[in-house]
Amino acid sequence: MGILKIILMILFAIDCIALAAIVLLQEGKTAGLGTIGGMADTYWGQNKGRSMEGTLVKSTKFLAVLFIVLAAVLNLSVFA
Repeated sequence: MGILKIILMILFAIDCIALAAIVLLQEGKTAGLGTIGGMADTYWGQNKGRSMEGTLVKSTKFLAVLFIVLAAVLNLSVFA
């Protein structure tokens, strides 16, 4: 069990670093004054899932779930 715990802890550390980096790469969600004039409905606003921002959001969700799962697994009494 010692090797498995070491591998999981390394994965957990990599996940923590990647999650922090991806969160810092994302732009703010404030729309600003552009929404008053109707500028929020642009091509990039409609196709946000296929853009770089959409990829960052999906990656953040995946890494957050992985973070929670690894934290729960490492907290099991099997690894104590």
